[in-house]
Amino acid sequence: MADRLPDQLRFMAAAYPDKVAYRNIGDGSSITFIRWERESNRLARGLQERGVGKGDLVAIYLEAEQILDWIVTYSAVHKLGAVAVPMNNRLSPPEVRGILEHAEVAAIIASGAYGEAIAPLMGSLSSLEVVAVVGTSGLTGSIDLEALKSADDAAIQVPIDESDLADVMYTSGTTGSPKGVAVRHGNVALLPNTQPEWQGTYWLTATPVFTFAGLGFIYNPMKAGMPVLFLPKFDAGRWLEAVEVERPVIAFVVPAMALFLLHHPKFDSADLSSLTRLILGSAPLAPDTLQRLQERLPGAAVLNSYGMTEGGHATFSMDPKGSRTHPGAVGRPRPPVEVRIVDDGGADRPLGDVGEVVTRNPAGHREYYKDPEATARMWAGGWLHTGDLGYLDADGYLYIVGRKKEMIVRGGMNVYADDVEAVLLAHPAVVEAAVVGTPHDVLGEDVAAFVVLRPGVALASEELQRFAGERLADYKVPRQVTYLAELPRNAGGKVVKSRLPTATVERQPAAPRN
Repeated sequence: MADRLPDQLRFMAAAYPDKVAYRNIGDGSSITFIRWERESNRLARGLQERGVGKGDLVAIYLEAEQILDWIVTYSAVHKLGAVAVPMNNRLSPPEVRGILEHAEVAAIIASGAYGEAIAPLMGSLSSLEVVAVVGTSGLTGSIDLEALKSADDAAIQVPIDESDLADVMYTSGTTGSPKGVAVRHGNVALLPNTQPEWQGTYWLTATPVFTFAGLGFIYNPMKAGMPVLFLPKFDAGRWLEAVEVERPVIAFVVPAMALFLLHHPKFDSADLSSLTRLILGSAPLAPDTLQRLQERLPGAAVLNSYGMTEGGHATFSMDPKGSRTHPGAVGRPRPPVEVRIVDDGGADRPLGDVGEVVTRNPAGHREYYKDPEATARMWAGGWLHTGDLGYLDADGYLYIVGRKKEMIVRGGMNVYADDVEAVLLAHPAVVEAAVVGTPHDVLGEDVAAFVVLRPGVALASEELQRFAGERLADYKVPRQVTYLAELPRNAGGKVVKSRLPTATVERQPAAPRN
């Protein structure tokens, strides 16, 4: 039998019924384990009474502020033996409709604010049985979420096994159409279920729960005996305040959040001493950023990680010692994961040489939902082709240097965008940086940088280029620098580089020269 996710909630509800399990520090709302257990039982039974059953897909399309309804719904779906489809709440209505139609969902649990995206499906999607909303929607045929719940809050669990689908995660890729990654109960959880001792110390996260990283913070903290503090919308000042006031011991941020923290005026003075572990993931991390975090948090383990939704959990993790002795690495593979660095022909590259990162997980891989052709391409030869460029050192640590398709070939020389970005981010005036290739009549491609500066700071392009030239080969230095108010990002925090050339720019005048 699968190690079912809702079993962990049942353990906690029995052992610690009145302990707060989750707290939304945006509005102060919270939920205890026993209430979470009973409300999810009621919702599972309510969906079942309306014809939603095992194997049916249920979309969760709620706002970040509705986190408590989100986690109750997620547990209810798995208790029903149904399949959760977490929805990116920053997609456009056409993108949302495309996903829901592809998934052929049987039910949608949504915010009333998203009626525009749902309305066209109400009479056209034959698989759709139930639309429940939180808040006002005006959607004819929908039902209020509370009204959908059954009066019966007794335990319910439809039998499931390891091969049954648990989730379909539509990836927030920076290019192309999203694909649904099929996650089965056999590999849905990183940590096994347990009955932990109650610690009572907090785990802080601001990561959207529709991402694979965010989903991990629904059940993993409770497995450590810890409640979650959830910040619905990341704000560096609010995050620093939460650490000072709430005293969490563990926090997770993506690299973009880390950069905003580093450049916040209160970062150097805030009391962050409660943190014993700061975990980073979901995107490459510049070595300078890691070093600055380590210097600011000498009493905490600052740990990077690496993985793909397609490959499962964080397949590479960094140990506390390695985070200081191997700056820039994303960790070593977690057993039984295997890794190779290969060239375009699939041949292994020597240690230290850059190539595509391919991984294999003997414990099982994840296919694309209803897309066998894409699955075959992604796992050609039994190895997951990540599309990331990286190299291994003699100690087995992996370093990511960029995306295969983001490699810039300037006059026959390979330039990896992440290498250049890491140097630009080391400049004290730079908050964010993205590097792309631009067409060039002679060189084929040239190097362009899009940069966000600290508020109120002026920096001439020539000065930034000189800074980069002192740290990079001359062919890697950006020949064009464009200043932006912010970089375009998807909801998972990744920079969408395809939007950079058409971004509305704020070109900053050159700083006065002495």
